[in-house]
Amino acid sequence: MDLKSLFKKAGNTLEGGVRVVKKRSSTLSCPRCGSEYDKESVLKNYWACPRCGGYFRMSARRRLRFLCDEGTFRELDGDLVSEDILHFPGYGEKLAKATEKCGQKEGVLCGTCKIDGQNTCIFAMEPDFMMGSMGSVVGEKITRLFEYATEQALPVVGFTVSGGARMQEGIVSLMQMAKVSGAVKRHSDAGGFYLTVITNPTTGGVTASFAMLGDVIIAEPGALIGFAGPRVIEQTIRQSLPKGFQRSDFLLSHGFLDAVVPRQELKDFIGKMLRFHV
Repeated sequence: MDLKSLFKKAGNTLEGGVRVVKKRSSTLSCPRCGSEYDKESVLKNYWACPRCGGYFRMSARRRLRFLCDEGTFRELDGDLVSEDILHFPGYGEKLAKATEKCGQKEGVLCGTCKIDGQNTCIFAMEPDFMMGSMGSVVGEKITRLFEYATEQALPVVGFTVSGGARMQEGIVSLMQMAKVSGAVKRHSDAGGFYLTVITNPTTGGVTASFAMLGDVIIAEPGALIGFAGPRVIEQTIRQSLPKGFQRSDFLLSHGFLDAVVPRQELKDFIGKMLRFHV
């Protein structure tokens, strides 16, 4: 199946990164309480459950539609795609399925936009493309974005969601941690402002690198944030973890975050941060 057909098929199966319950309707089921709603009710509530407040998973493009001023987003490096450089068994098929699932070519969407009238560079990781895993192209796209932001003296706003490094690319994936971090440092040395929005879940090498390098680091309520997951940690140390461990409110109370911001308030909060720091 060619790429054009994959995109067309993906558009018929998903809405905003959330799989629609197939009853020939646009019913969405809350991931927390199981309540079902029509899509319009969820959209009006910023892609959150009207009953319990639980968050539906948001695609990268859906996030940008909520955040960017209308008609201002311009994609950068949208033609970059991953290749099976190590001939890892089944990797090519997984890349094709990821594109079919979400309609995106890669695990991150990068570009420029205006947020509340402020010019900025922006990236949003795509949870439905191999869980936003960080491969060579993801690292390259984010690095290029920071380099462009440095050249143009623009701030960067980044939305992270990731299961970590993409093992199918081996050390090439892991080296993206250092590469992106170096680009962030050069942007910072040039006086650039970087704000990160950590969403659920953000783990592995993304947490260990550019997700936690923002000048201002905020998170959505209830987001899982860490390197290894809580079950792995408990099995390793053979101790019970504190209640709420690795969730955004816990990390805020322990000084790892600057704020926890609900989706309904994100655009206003980010707009204010950009005006304060740019």
